[in-house]
Amino acid sequence: MAKKKKKFQETTIENYYDLKLDKIDELVAALKEETPRESGGNISYNVAEITGDDSERNRQKEFDPYKVDKFSRIPAWVKALFIKFWFSGCVCYFVMFGLRINELDKLVLLGAVLGLVVDVLVNPLFRYMESDRKEYNAYMMFPFPFKAFWTFFTNVIYYILVVFCVNYCYFGLNELINLISGTSNEIKVGVEPLLFGVFTVIIDMIFIGIKDGIVILTKKRKNTKKEGTLNV
Repeated sequence: MAKKKKKFQETTIENYYDLKLDKIDELVAALKEETPRESGGNISYNVAEITGDDSERNRQKEFDPYKVDKFSRIPAWVKALFIKFWFSGCVCYFVMFGLRINELDKLVLLGAVLGLVVDVLVNPLFRYMESDRKEYNAYMMFPFPFKAFWTFFTNVIYYILVVFCVNYCYFGLNELINLISGTSNEIKVGVEPLLFGVFTVIIDMIFIGIKDGIVILTKKRKNTKKEGTLNV
């Protein structure tokens, strides 16, 4: 009894990945039967036939399934920087202008909310828009292809640091204006969403560039060590 059961299991495993040619033939036959006969077996790309709207405008249009839309023609770097700028400005508007707390708590909260937005909205949006070339990895501090729980905390801590650097950018800008104008201890430029978004994108991309440079140098060093080991 045991021998028969073992033989049956082996036969089942061997045939499990066999290509079912008869099933493929049945599928092809079914698809041929579903194609419209009046068009000679060819699929129509006429908009009027597809939509059922037999207006003169649709009768003159042909549907192109390979047409590239206008949004796809925009370079990836333009879309990435604009998305980062827009979300940063929105967070600044809702947090900086919506809460009445002291400046230090406001900066920490602003960075935490920005990190949360990046982790929950911005990075998933980049993953949704990217192709197999992973062109949006260069615009993420933690470009991991999987959703991990620890990335939430790393993004929050990282963007708190970014917000503090942005605060120093405002301080340096005001000091420069005061130096040129001959005044002192005057705030010429206050925090507002547009300039905050610009400063955030600049600081963020500087940190990401430093991180990418370290990664590239580390990979080069590893490859050099491997080549030296192989030569020995």
